[in-house]
Amino acid sequence: MRRAAAGLAAAVALAGCGGGGSSDSGPPPGGPGDPPPRSEKTRVRVVEGLGKHGAFDPKGLYKSLGPGVVTVISEYSGGLVRSPEALGSGFVLDAKGFVATNAHVVRGNPPKLEHPRAVYVQFADGNRVQAAVVGDDLFSDVALLKIDPRGLTLTPLRLGSTHGLAVGDPVAAIGSPFGEEQSLSVGVVSALHRSIDSLTNFKIGDAVQTDAAINHGNSGGPLLAQNGRVIGVNSQIQSTGGGGEGVGFAVSVETVKRSLAQLRRPPHRVDYAYRGVTTGDLWPQLAQRLRLSVSRGALVVRVESSGPAKSAGLSDGSHKIGFQGQPGIPTDGDVIVGVGGEPVRSSSDVGQAIARHRPGDVVRLDILRGKERRTVSVKLGVRPAKPSTQ
Repeated sequence: MRRAAAGLAAAVALAGCGGGGSSDSGPPPGGPGDPPPRSEKTRVRVVEGLGKHGAFDPKGLYKSLGPGVVTVISEYSGGLVRSPEALGSGFVLDAKGFVATNAHVVRGNPPKLEHPRAVYVQFADGNRVQAAVVGDDLFSDVALLKIDPRGLTLTPLRLGSTHGLAVGDPVAAIGSPFGEEQSLSVGVVSALHRSIDSLTNFKIGDAVQTDAAINHGNSGGPLLAQNGRVIGVNSQIQSTGGGGEGVGFAVSVETVKRSLAQLRRPPHRVDYAYRGVTTGDLWPQLAQRLRLSVSRGALVVRVESSGPAKSAGLSDGSHKIGFQGQPGIPTDGDVIVGVGGEPVRSSSDVGQAIARHRPGDVVRLDILRGKERRTVSVKLGVRPAKPSTQ
């Protein structure tokens, strides 16, 4: 995966492991030959009151929440030769033994997305237990693990919110960069609402960009606000040399919450609504060039030939031009200016609105075609893993 940045070729790397895999069922906690589970109680550490006085206290965050961050070890094999272990990070969700991480930590990177022979979770005290992969969401790069909590001391981390988060707010990341367990890095929110690569052809929207050091092995670890709440799951870095260069990305906690909620329930998978259309931003100068009556919206750039948008009558027009260095702009297609009665100012607004729906839902799109406004109803489909368009 590569993108142009400041005239240089910059790689966007998944910040976890270089291999590994999982299955929806996964291996059961405890392997063959292990002793029977002991009937011991789970000890749970509840952490409250962090950041009450508005001060950023990385030392306090690390001391209180560090025990809830784990190293995830995915063991896989290639033929008769055993491959190296793949390392990532994760964090405890609750007293039942659920652990969150990135999907690529336990599935490896595209195109193989291999399945592991075993997955282990290692705690701050060095204790290591086997984990089952309950399920994974390749579209949002989220995976849910389950360990047997009996006899363990667990420190669950609490999921927060990115609402109210602002550029410049302090953040902390805890994880296992390059296998160095329980490493702390600090920084600020560098940007919000970024779009990053998933493990499919679709993008992950609303990602949080940070300059807190994120490196290979940090994937799946928490990005923490000053109050100790998880605001994202560290996932990717942008780098020219493969290392952390102050441009890291975390999947937003809202996206993570959505994935985890569905992964907990049978059949332990996440279904995404699909509209079958690619959109681009409409900005004032472009609107003037196209002689439109609106200055903002989502310009329909391409419509999937067999998708829901095509069935609803959306069009990307028949004539395209280049404008201000951007090719392939339709001059006679549709502009989405509203979804479900809410105004649309950019392409990301459409994606976020659709993400709140499930396959089979019917949504109303307010469309501008030339000088004519109309409202169309689109019955959303199920997002395919490899569409020709988004």
